[in-house]
Amino acid sequence: MAFFPLLPLLIGGLAQGPLLPLAGLLRLRSRLLISSAFLNCVCSTLAAVSLYLLGCVTLQSRRSAFLSALLFCMSPVSIFMASTYSESLYVLATFAGLWQLQKHRTICSSAFLSLATAARSNGLVNAGFLLHSTVKEAIQRKNYSGKLLQTIFGIVLIILPFVLFQCFCFVRSCLESDENQQIPQELVQLAIEKGYRVHKTHIPAWCSLRFPLAYSHIQSEYWDVGLFRYFKLQQLPNFLLASPVMILSICTILEYTSSNLELCRTLGLWKVQSKYTNGFYGPHVFVYVAHLAALTGFGFLCMHVQVLTRLLFSSCPVLYWFCSHVIHKNEPWILGLKRGKTVSNPALQLLLAWTSLQQGTRIILAYFFGYWVIGTALHVNFLPWT
Repeated sequence: MAFFPLLPLLIGGLAQGPLLPLAGLLRLRSRLLISSAFLNCVCSTLAAVSLYLLGCVTLQSRRSAFLSALLFCMSPVSIFMASTYSESLYVLATFAGLWQLQKHRTICSSAFLSLATAARSNGLVNAGFLLHSTVKEAIQRKNYSGKLLQTIFGIVLIILPFVLFQCFCFVRSCLESDENQQIPQELVQLAIEKGYRVHKTHIPAWCSLRFPLAYSHIQSEYWDVGLFRYFKLQQLPNFLLASPVMILSICTILEYTSSNLELCRTLGLWKVQSKYTNGFYGPHVFVYVAHLAALTGFGFLCMHVQVLTRLLFSSCPVLYWFCSHVIHKNEPWILGLKRGKTVSNPALQLLLAWTSLQQGTRIILAYFFGYWVIGTALHVNFLPWT
């Protein structure tokens, strides 16, 4: 109940569908592992493509969009894009949905963002993009009757997976069911060993709440998620682990707002005179900066702070755009790279020119590659990471 159903359904579907002919050679567990590895590899690759397409439309710069996509491929949370986590599926659905929204395809965008909610609960926040886009068009164009209906339908579509899953949890846990329904003995034994509540042994307390949400109860009761609950001395290492992404987020927000004060004062809803029409400082980037600020503040105050790294890097394209902007600013020679017999991949060229790079570029690359390598080494050995 703490993890949403889209990823398990897709993995199960692949294992029991296309890989079913291999049942004579591979157990179900092996087919599930192969399915998850294949699915996340495909999703993370398509997510990089979606980020590139989103960057082309939003930044109006193919070079910046391309470098952003390359940075995504070596991001600090790369291990979670490859292992059996829902990040790669979520980031694909989110970036594809935002790309479609930038192309003014509201229904198609809402469908993708609905899939993001079915993968992770924080997909609910994406409804804000749709709302901001509609209010902005209403203010600037004064003709939004058709757009308003599409927006209402889109927001309902984005919220629907969360509502349906919570209803499913309520029915399964709180209402009477067939007494002949059997729980596999292996799961019963696991529950006994771990001290878990066995399904149907008694009605859980959250069923009697005014808003009986299983997800909120699990987050609060078992993971101690809540305002300032994680602010404990023993959690200091986790705050240090999340400090790089916190600093990066704050720098991103301050860099954009300091260059677009008037735009930020109007919440990006009104047209204002600005010397920036595209790139990182462009007006279309505002809503992504606001999204980053909201997730950063909520994650720092209310969540297990070490999760903030993969939350932000799997939700906020503006982090990649800012890093791309800084690198292009520090290393303008990248813009002159051309295809030829020599290596033209900007990321590889940066590594080859490490000794001549500016300090800001080195910090970004060291952070990305450092967390990529260390995170992979720790995670695959079942050691704590983000």
